[in-house]
Amino acid sequence: MLAISMIVGTVLIYYLMTKLNARFSTPLLFPVLTTTILIVLLLTSFSISYDTYMDGAKWIDAMLGPAVVSLAYPLYTQRGIIKKYKFSIISSVVVAMFTGIVSIVILAKLLNIDDEIVRSLLSKSITTPVAMQISESIGGFPALTAVFVIVAGLTGVLVGPLVFKLCRIEKSVSRGISMGSASHGFGISKLSEYGEQALSMGSVSMTLSAVIGAFICPLFALFFI
Repeated sequence: MLAISMIVGTVLIYYLMTKLNARFSTPLLFPVLTTTILIVLLLTSFSISYDTYMDGAKWIDAMLGPAVVSLAYPLYTQRGIIKKYKFSIISSVVVAMFTGIVSIVILAKLLNIDDEIVRSLLSKSITTPVAMQISESIGGFPALTAVFVIVAGLTGVLVGPLVFKLCRIEKSVSRGISMGSASHGFGISKLSEYGEQALSMGSVSMTLSAVIGAFICPLFALFFI
């Protein structure tokens, strides 16, 4: 019974947060962020352990795979646009990946951050499962990498709309590539608010970031850390 209540409670809270976000339309009310905060507060207030919560919530987590596969549909419907901008998409993702990694390495050297933490940071802009595998293979801490991935995703979701507005980025292709490259799954969720074309571009860039990052991150770890 408790497991069922965890599932229903999570879905209900997320539904209410999406309504709240639609009502006030501000990045600070991003449903994933507000739902997470509210669930954490409820669990701590009622002294419910994470393991107890996951007895029910694990079924929601199990749906992540099918949800990712479902992104193939907007990719299919927007295949003409993807084919048209294929060189722009690939080059933009490569530049975004290099920029993110180089900035991390430079800041790490300036701040004298431990090499293990730097290795854990390199794959922060890649979707969590792949990022953790990369982190482990180059001597980082996968659990720490998962935290950095979440922080990077939430930062992109919160700051991205402001950047779009200040820089007058209005094209769906540009929004999708930038958000997908920087904020992976969180960014994809946010892009659903900008239409199917932006969502499909984000899906492509997120996938390419994982593939390209799997090659680039180990090379940087080998030669520059």
